[in-house]
Amino acid sequence: MAPLELHEKVLVSPDFLQTTHGEIACTECHGGNDVAADMNQAHSGIRADPTFPDATATCGQCHEEEARLAKTSLHYTLATYKPMVHQRADQAANQIKMLNQGMDNHCYGCHASCGECHVSRPNSAKGGFISGHNFNKTPDQTNQCTACHGSRVGNEFTGTTGSGDAHYTKHDMDCMACHSTRDLHGDGKSDHRDRYDVEGLSSCQDCHELDDKIEQHAIHGEKLSCYVCHAQPYANCYGCHVGLDDKGLAFYKNPDEEELFRIGRNPAPSPKRPEEWILVRRVPSVQTSFEFYGKDLLSNFDQLNNWKYASPHNIQRKTTQNRECNNCHGNEELFLTEDKVKPEMRKANKGVIVSKGMIPEKQEDAEPKKKTKKKSSYF
Repeated sequence: MAPLELHEKVLVSPDFLQTTHGEIACTECHGGNDVAADMNQAHSGIRADPTFPDATATCGQCHEEEARLAKTSLHYTLATYKPMVHQRADQAANQIKMLNQGMDNHCYGCHASCGECHVSRPNSAKGGFISGHNFNKTPDQTNQCTACHGSRVGNEFTGTTGSGDAHYTKHDMDCMACHSTRDLHGDGKSDHRDRYDVEGLSSCQDCHELDDKIEQHAIHGEKLSCYVCHAQPYANCYGCHVGLDDKGLAFYKNPDEEELFRIGRNPAPSPKRPEEWILVRRVPSVQTSFEFYGKDLLSNFDQLNNWKYASPHNIQRKTTQNRECNNCHGNEELFLTEDKVKPEMRKANKGVIVSKGMIPEKQEDAEPKKKTKKKSSYF
């Protein structure tokens, strides 16, 4: 048999063979024919990633509960995308068909399988093993977490944009310090409206008690999302359009992106998110996002706001808006007023937009607080 070309070789390091996974025959997970003498025959029916779309028969043999949960997790399914987009869609069958074709081409390539979190980089980040064929219980922040969540979350968290997140820059905490296995594997349910609906999702209060001894906490209580006071300006995108090039390759164009900070009204208070005031992010979708596949596919765009609940990963104890009362009170620039929303988007976002009469009045008697050397136990 002719020697293998370099691109035909797969790194299986000697140390992997000494691990529990390394003791399992390759064909147990990847399929193929382990008695064939010819390479092509041996690789007949092989699956490069045997953990997608269903890891039950592979990972599930030993990790039954994890495989069961992962099968319905949002990392696996991206299940909230279609119903969210369909709310904005023209409901005619032929229009839905064209819209679904566009979503299949552009919206489902960023899924993460068990293997893409524990063995390799995600395919959407060009793939490739990160430690030979070794399995890592904890995902690698750089090669796996921010390989997908990098352009916005990763940059904010590490300080590539802005001052970074205090959890990382001051305390060297990685993604998994806050995001539990429950966050990543999901809760086994498949009817979530959005990613924040996952049961048991980590929250600030898991570590930080709302201390009424702090004046700002006592005054604002649960009326404000933590992010309103403790986040920094964050990335916002607008105008995403998708299509196919001359070779049939899928592409997207997002011509407008900027760092900004906007406080909006909570359009749908719930037990999980009861706050009156929240941070909102401008998401990329517009009425013409899928026009390559057909005209007026999102003719009911106004059915859903496109300024959405935001949870930036750039938390600091002291921020511009919380240093003094009037950095926020009376500061119209921070709030999502009607003039900051494009005219064609105002109807869709009427539940989020802040009227100028709702903005907290400037505090005439507010004086800057004297600086203190007392340090927070967290920041």
